[in-house]
Amino acid sequence: MSTAIGLDMVDVQRFADVLERRSGMRTRLFTEAELSYAMGTVDPDTRLAARFAAKEAVMKVLGIGLGACRFRDIEVARHPGGRPELVLRGLAAERAAAAGLSDWQVTLTHTDSVAAAMVLAQ
Repeated sequence: MSTAIGLDMVDVQRFADVLERRSGMRTRLFTEAELSYAMGTVDPDTRLAARFAAKEAVMKVLGIGLGACRFRDIEVARHPGGRPELVLRGLAAERAAAAGLSDWQVTLTHTDSVAAAMVLAQ
């Protein structure tokens, strides 16, 4: 059994500034469900930054760089109990299948200034 770990951190303010400057960035990076969840919270930029970190961590696990799959192919969904879980589609799902990775775990954390995600795949 193969195991891979990915970790990524995002500066929340810098990420928020990019989202502010580039109006189409939110819909390019996030699914409707991710945006709906984040916009319903007190700190949407922090929630989105953590989800962006998770997407980058998944790409690290898959050994691919930016542009090898769409960011929306990697979704951070919410388990009915509230914990985050990953849903891979499109090229991300194809890369995961080719690598023999089907069991994914993700954890998100953040402060006011930094968001981070760690991904484990087997």
